[in-house]
Amino acid sequence: MNTNDGGHHDAAVDALAGREYERAGNRYTRGGRRVLADPRPDRDPFEPDEKGWIGQGLQQLLAATVAYRVAGRDGRATQRAVEGLAAARDFETVLDEPGQTACLAEFVADFRVAGGLDGAEAAYDDAAERYAAAGDAVDSPQALATTPLFEAAAATVKQVARGQADGEIAIKWEDLHGSDPSRPGEFLAHRARFKKQRFPGLVERAVDDGHLAAPRGTTEYNNDTHQCPHCGSTHVNWAGTGILCLRCSRPTAGK
Repeated sequence: MNTNDGGHHDAAVDALAGREYERAGNRYTRGGRRVLADPRPDRDPFEPDEKGWIGQGLQQLLAATVAYRVAGRDGRATQRAVEGLAAARDFETVLDEPGQTACLAEFVADFRVAGGLDGAEAAYDDAAERYAAAGDAVDSPQALATTPLFEAAAATVKQVARGQADGEIAIKWEDLHGSDPSRPGEFLAHRARFKKQRFPGLVERAVDDGHLAAPRGTTEYNNDTHQCPHCGSTHVNWAGTGILCLRCSRPTAGK
C-alpha cells in the first residue's frame, strides 16, 4: 500500500493466508481507519484531492466487511458496512468532483452488498446515474479510472472473484468499464451496472465457501523453488509480507 496504513493491510493479507478471517477483518479495519485519518504525509483527508487517496481507506473497510462475513461475524460485518457507508457519504463533501462523488456512491452500494444490507440495487442505480450525469465534466475517463480512488473501488470485487477462479484474474478492466471512452458517463456507469449484477453473488459464494482469497500482488507462474503444500501449485503471489500460493492463497513452501 502507498498510504499510511501502519502495515495493517499486509497483516490482513497474512491473516487471510492463514484462514484467520476475523483477524483479517480486524487488521483491515485498523488499516482503513488509519488511512482515512491520515492518508499520506502531505495529504489532509478533508481537503480536495484529485487522486482520492482516502479511497484506499474505504477499500480496507470494505474488505474488512467481507472478511467478517466469511468469518461468520455478521454483526461486526454490519457495523463495518455502516461505518463505511457513513465515511463514503461524508467524503462526498470533500471529493466533490462529479466523477469522484459518483465513485463514492459506488462505494456506498458496495458496502450495502458486503454487509448484507438492503438497498444495494437502488444504490448501484444511483451510482450509475451519477456517472452518466458526470460525463460532460470528465475529460479522460481512462485517466480518472486509474486514480487511487477508482482503483480502490475496483479492488474488493476483484479480490472476492479470485476465490472462485483459482486465484486468476476473474474481473478485468474491460469487464468493469464500457467499451467507448468517448462517452465518459456511460464508460464509467458500466462499473456500477456490472457490480450490481456480479458483486452480490460473488460475496455470497465467498461466504458459503468460507474462503476469501488474498489480493493479487506480483505473480510468477511455474516457480520451481516454491510449491504450495496444500494444493501443489508452483504459481506464486507476492502479497502481504510473504509468498503465497497464487491458486489457493496459502503460504508456499520453498523446495
